[in-house]
Amino acid sequence: MKAIVVGGGIGGLAAAVSLRRTGWEVEVRERVAAFGEIGAGVGVMPNAMRALEWMGVDAEIRRLGTPRVSGGVRASGGRWLVHLPDVGQEKVIAMHRADLHGVLLRALPSSVLFNDAEVTRSDELDADLVVAADGIDSRLRAELFPDAPAPEYAGATAWRGVAPGPYDLPISQTLGPGGEAGILPLGDGRVCWYVACVAPARADLDPVALFADWHDPLPGLVSSTPDVIRHDIYQLPLLPAFVKGRVALLGDAAHAMTPYLGQGACMALEDAVTLAAVNGDLARYDALRRPRTQAVWKGSRMAGRFGIEMRSPIALALRNFAFRVLPPSLAIQGMTRFSTWEIPQVHSIGSNPAVN
Repeated sequence: MKAIVVGGGIGGLAAAVSLRRTGWEVEVRERVAAFGEIGAGVGVMPNAMRALEWMGVDAEIRRLGTPRVSGGVRASGGRWLVHLPDVGQEKVIAMHRADLHGVLLRALPSSVLFNDAEVTRSDELDADLVVAADGIDSRLRAELFPDAPAPEYAGATAWRGVAPGPYDLPISQTLGPGGEAGILPLGDGRVCWYVACVAPARADLDPVALFADWHDPLPGLVSSTPDVIRHDIYQLPLLPAFVKGRVALLGDAAHAMTPYLGQGACMALEDAVTLAAVNGDLARYDALRRPRTQAVWKGSRMAGRFGIEMRSPIALALRNFAFRVLPPSLAIQGMTRFSTWEIPQVHSIGSNPAVN
């Protein structure tokens, strides 16, 4: 059985690694000249770690990642709203997106990787299974579902970077009026960070000025980072299906979501393992992945409404008070409720049912 994966990002490479593990012949086709990953930090949540363990790359992830022993949520002035000292190795591993991408890339032989291989239509491909992992602006999704709504602006813009350090900081999220920030320390003293604010799309904004009065070390992290990446935040409206014919949508091509739960890359890793575990049974893949990812999509939107989108002083005071009085055990449950996920039973290779 042959699969062609369109897209060489984290989700596409994870799909290739997973499918090869269950006996598929795989090709990965990437439209740009070199495989790589841009961005800053990623939190490898417990559900994502289970997927990486199934792929057999978890040892390398643990070696390159940074297990943290504390974390929590702060107000923009610096006060801890909830402090979670027992957020440790089993909870989240912090790493650079490029390092995660590199682990998956090294798990594949070079013979299956093809650059400068742009794919615009699935009928160009000779394969039993086509995996559309070509991102939020997926051309294959547009081909399969021409009437589906286009990605929509989610009302906020974000900046990301890696500050050179050295720093010794806990993982943290900061919530302020109309904005939020996050700190994800790396093991070598560098710090992945992001800041985001409610704003019109493509607005001319300076993150140094916007976050100058937020608590330390956020202003210094932003101002000391040489290469800052800006992204307006878009989301993909919910689709009626993730599959059609022999094609499966995966990752952002299927369910691009806002980043407020930190589960975007984690969902792509789950997609990849599920697709391989069900042996390309696309009806089962759709039945397993669409309800799961769309629930996380909705949860992330809700987190945004109670986070970055909140600007009323009264609403902010009530939210912050609720955080402070919430028992840490309940706070952990709320933050990790989407991290519970079980890998489907693996099907042996043989048939490859598709849905029309």
